Amino acid sequence: MTKKTLALALLLGIVAPLAAPAQSPRKIPRVGILHFVPPTHPLADAFRRGLRDGGYVEGENVVLEYRWSETEQFGELAAELVRLNVDVIVAPATPAVRAARQETKTIPIVFATVEDPVGIGIVASLGRPGGNITGASLISSDQAGKRLELLCEAVPRLTRVAVLYNPNVPGKILEWNEAQAAASALHIEVQSIQVADPTEFERAFEAITVVRARAVMVLGEPLMFKNRARIATFAVQHRLALVGSWREFADSGALLTLGPSLSANMRQAAVYVDKILKGAHPGDLPVEQSTKSELVINLKTAKALRLSVPPSLLLRADHVIQ
Repeated sequence: MTKKTLALALLLGIVAPLAAPAQSPRKIPRVGILHFVPPTHPLADAFRRGLRDGGYVEGENVVLEYRWSETEQFGELAAELVRLNVDVIVAPATPAVRAARQETKTIPIVFATVEDPVGIGIVASLGRPGGNITGASLISSDQAGKRLELLCEAVPRLTRVAVLYNPNVPGKILEWNEAQAAASALHIEVQSIQVADPTEFERAFEAITVVRARAVMVLGEPLMFKNRARIATFAVQHRLALVGSWREFADSGALLTLGPSLSANMRQAAVYVDKILKGAHPGDLPVEQSTKSELVINLKTAKALRLSVPPSLLLRADHVIQ
C-alpha cells in the first residue's frame, strides 16, 4: 500500500484502529465457610440472606465453599479453604476461628458467634482488631444471672438449678462463676454439671437427677447447641424447667431462652464479607457486639411441665411459642 493510498484509507476510516487490549473476565469472589452446622441449616440460610441483602447471588456473583464438621475438627477443612485461595473465610465460632488462624495470616477471617474475642486473643481490641480477623460478637457472660432470675419467676419455690456447661470453652467458667454469684443473691443453689464431649451427656443427665435439681440452665456454645434437642427431651421427660442461651433452644423444647439472635449475627457476618470484598481491611473494621437479647417462652413445654407462666413474664417475651 502506497503512502497516498494509506493516507486515503485512514481518512475514510477503512483501516481499523489498533485492537484494544483484551479485558480479562471479572473475577467472581469465593467465600469459604467453616461451620459446625451443615449448609442446609437455618444459620447457614441466615448468612445467605445477608449476602442477598448485599446484592450477592450464590453461583452468579459469588461462590460459596462450604465446609462443616460436627466434631469441630476444623484443621484440615481450614487448610483446604486456604489451598483454594478463597477471598475471605467465615468462621462463626471460636474453634473454627482458631483453626483458620492457624492456617493463614493473610486471608481475611470473619467470625459471628464468638463471645469474648479480645479475651481469647483473636483480636487486639474491639475498636481496632488488627491482623486479618474481625466480626460480630455475642453478648458477654452477664446474661447468666438474668436467666436464673427468669427461672425463679417461672418456677414457683425454685431452690436448686443444675448448670450444664463445657469447661473447655473459653468464657464458660466465667459464666459459671457469674451464675454462682447470682444464685447467692437469689437464695437458690446451683450445681456444676460439666460436659466436654458428646459421650458425657448420659453421665451428666444422671448427675442432674442425683442432685435433685428442679431446673437446668445450659450455657450455650457449639457442643450444647448441637445437642439442644437431646438436652430438652431429657428435661421434659424429668419435669425440669430448661433455660438456654439462644432461641434455637426454645425451638427445640426449652421452657425459655434469653440471649442474642444467632441468625442476626450470621447476617451481620455477611455485611463484613461485603465490606472486605469491596476492599476494606479486616483489621480496620471494628468488632460489633450484640446489643439486644431476645426472651423466648415455649408454652407447649410449659404445659408439658404443668407450669403456669406468669402473665408478667409473657408480656416481656419477644416471642411466644404456642
